[in-house]
Amino acid sequence: MITYRGHTYRSLDAKGRLMLPPEYRSLEDGDSAEGAFMLTNFDGCVVGYPLSEWERIEDSFNQINMLDSRLRNFQRFFISGAMDVKIDKQGRILVPPHLRKYAGLDRDVVVAGVGRKFEIWNQETFEAKRREMEESFDDDLSALAEQGFELRI
Repeated sequence: MITYRGHTYRSLDAKGRLMLPPEYRSLEDGDSAEGAFMLTNFDGCVVGYPLSEWERIEDSFNQINMLDSRLRNFQRFFISGAMDVKIDKQGRILVPPHLRKYAGLDRDVVVAGVGRKFEIWNQETFEAKRREMEESFDDDLSALAEQGFELRI
């Protein structure tokens, strides 16, 4: 399984291309076409998945209750926003215009590794989210502990 970690500051070029961090480009996924990712809209950013992980996500949507309009709406939003992208010879991916607009991506972005996926954030939004998390860190950890979540750090 591929694991994405850390974050790095990057720039989009005028055409919306993003140079992925070298460590993301070199991750091998035997179940996925080399250099291919699925990008979609989620949580105010653009999320990138290796194709094998994306297939598992799509399969999970086959299990949802289609009578629940909230689930149908989420599926419509999440799946219809998805675009298949490939890394070019310079190590860049093209972030499609509708995803750039959704996430408010301009020139300065942050690529953040989040386990089995990576996220592409507007730099200002990412930094604001980190500040919010820092301010609520203790309360959030307490809430997780109260729900029985065990974090081994």
